[in-house]
Amino acid sequence: MDRAAVDLRPLEGRTLLITGGAGFIGSNFIHYLLRKYPTIRLINLDKLTYAGNLDNLRDVEGDARYEFIRGDIRDREVVRRLYERVQGVVHFAAETHVDRSILDAGEFVLTDVYGTFVLLDCLKAAPGIEFFLHVSTDEVYGSREEGFFKEEDPLRPSSPYSASKAGADRLAYAYHCTYGLPVIIVRPSNNFGPFQYPEKFIPLFITHALEGRPLPLYGHGTQVRDWLYVEDCCRAVEWLIRRGKIGEVYNIGAGNEVRNVDVAERICDLLGKPRSLIMFVPDRPGHDRRYALDCTKVHSLGWKPEAEFSQALASTVRWYQEQEGWWRKIKDRSADFRAFYDSYYKDRK
Repeated sequence: MDRAAVDLRPLEGRTLLITGGAGFIGSNFIHYLLRKYPTIRLINLDKLTYAGNLDNLRDVEGDARYEFIRGDIRDREVVRRLYERVQGVVHFAAETHVDRSILDAGEFVLTDVYGTFVLLDCLKAAPGIEFFLHVSTDEVYGSREEGFFKEEDPLRPSSPYSASKAGADRLAYAYHCTYGLPVIIVRPSNNFGPFQYPEKFIPLFITHALEGRPLPLYGHGTQVRDWLYVEDCCRAVEWLIRRGKIGEVYNIGAGNEVRNVDVAERICDLLGKPRSLIMFVPDRPGHDRRYALDCTKVHSLGWKPEAEFSQALASTVRWYQEQEGWWRKIKDRSADFRAFYDSYYKDRK
């Protein structure tokens, strides 16, 4: 039988623990699974830090298949109790914003590394769990001028954020090697789409442009990213839960290499705003030039991205236009967002 057709871990009828499910990719993943599997049950464990937002899940909070628990992945007792109820874990919970990690790396180490350690250490006493899928990032590889990173390439993280994710990534692999835990690691490229917290590049620029505010673009905007639509990322994660090999690492990318300045200009054009809103600011320290992934491994299992970048970006812009109440609640009312923007972006003019 074709390896891509082998369904190793069916999800129908299973109960899964989703860590960080109130965040951007986690909430999209919950929506995706509930749409696809009528008998699946999901437990969302989220601390609700500044980026955790239950508004992302208002439409499913009454679904009997979904349960939210406010708690910290660093709390062993909470983790142990939840492990008794589930057959699989998908670990999204993390501090993820590079700019914040430059200002204060401590919480990144505590959440991304120590939090992952707690989840893995408790897994040793949870034989009923069939898989632990750890969501890493392409940023663990560092920057590359030419060619594409393969899963076996060395990790050279450049920021405190990517270093903390690299530590968690390798810790997950070590727990598989040492204790035989059922770990699968995925390294997605830059995600974009609905429900992304508006401190990140694409939603920040969309919402700023809607407000007629300057769009602070680092350096000359020549950094290149491979943009992956969040629905494609969710499909890939689900695909690898079912068909990925325990102990393996999988890159997830879309092949959409676009310069930051080109993304900024497309956003202005889609909104009918002048490109003069783009304001070039001093580059941030350790800013990686280019991320690019070789995704042959996941393609060999039958997954391929479906979203076309221009259409997905236009769809994302429309979502933020139509969901003004969602993002204004964050930007206008969140003291955390205002304080961070004032202390970091405005000082870089």
